[in-house]
Amino acid sequence: MAARIPVSEVPLFPLNTVLYPGGQLQLRIFEPRYLDLVRECTRTGSAFGVCLILEGAEAGAPALPAAVGTLARIIDFHNREDGLLGIATEGGERFRVLRTRVRSDGLLRGEVQVWPDEVTQQVPVEFALLQTILERLVETMGPHWRHAPRDLYDDAGWLGFRLAELLPLAGDEQQQLLEMTDPIHRLATLRDILPRFQKA
Repeated sequence: MAARIPVSEVPLFPLNTVLYPGGQLQLRIFEPRYLDLVRECTRTGSAFGVCLILEGAEAGAPALPAAVGTLARIIDFHNREDGLLGIATEGGERFRVLRTRVRSDGLLRGEVQVWPDEVTQQVPVEFALLQTILERLVETMGPHWRHAPRDLYDDAGWLGFRLAELLPLAGDEQQQLLEMTDPIHRLATLRDILPRFQKA
């Protein structure tokens, strides 16, 4: 009998972007509910959930989040030039939202089931072009990955998630790639998308 995946409750931060496992996300915090979220996570060392917005906006009334998101852990914070709080986060495990509730201050909390990490798989030789494309994208768009160990490019999961975050994909495409559980299938999907970005 398969082990039951534990359920936990986390604060949710709906955004107009997708955070992938291992990815980095810079956030500007100004709403009181999210300042409380940062205080809570900093005090307890806990994570919060980042979900793509399906309906609504990042500020104001609580937005409708996608059912699958990624846990974010705060790795740094600073005061920005505009006087607002800036935080740097790193993506951890993916999760599925089972149910949500809205606190009186408008902060969304979700009962979530965390997904196990993907099994590491070697990049098949037919996807070698994707490794080259990622190297070029990192040079121009992802300088924080410039010093990533070379063997990460051989990890199908890491390669797929980094391409998904650096390519100019629509939100629903980003979400579809996040929800895939087979890293080789994710690479195949990305390979099929690539011709759209080739110059005529």
